[in-house]
Amino acid sequence: MSDTRSRHATGIWPLIHAERAVLAADLANLTDERWATPSLFAGLTVREVLAHLTAGASLTPVRWLAGVIRCRFDFDKQVAMRLAEQMGATPADTLERFHRVVTSTTKPPLPTTAMFGETIVHGEDIRRPLCIRRAYPIETLTRVAEYYQGSDLVVLAKGRIRGLRLVAADGPFTAGSGPLVSGTTLALTMAMTGRTTYCDELKGDGVAALRDRCRPA
Repeated sequence: MSDTRSRHATGIWPLIHAERAVLAADLANLTDERWATPSLFAGLTVREVLAHLTAGASLTPVRWLAGVIRCRFDFDKQVAMRLAEQMGATPADTLERFHRVVTSTTKPPLPTTAMFGETIVHGEDIRRPLCIRRAYPIETLTRVAEYYQGSDLVVLAKGRIRGLRLVAADGPFTAGSGPLVSGTTLALTMAMTGRTTYCDELKGDGVAALRDRCRPA
């Protein structure tokens, strides 16, 4: 079983590296003003979300646990602390730090697929407010959607879509049963991870329920 998991993880890392590289290229020519744009990740700018991605690619399980203990098991505080470590003095510093971890396989004690999901979702948290479009391979999006529909680890997703039937209009992804929610695989993925704005791109009797579940409690 461990060998199977290892082979699975090995197959995901090149996809993560590819998405990081594209994101870095997409952000290469941003002005300082655009770096300060509010992201879809509540309370963070696009620059801060990029620093968050860098932090995730820099934390070993040991450093992650040390940070958790240092922050007295306040996980939000640990996230903020690690983000601040990776900001640098300028937006150029922030991007350079991200460049350094593009091919990293370092991660906190999370499944590699969770890191893959974070890369896609936080990439969209950055791109969408900047009006940058990424033509993701449908295989990439389907893999991430399939992960989130069965997981509440890191971000509530499985619970958010309970009792709904999700059907992708551009690929093979389907999940659940109940009132229909249909749209692109990307919109479904972002909505199930709580990004309300993507609900505007969805259709079906279940959209209103999903939108309500995306709102902060």
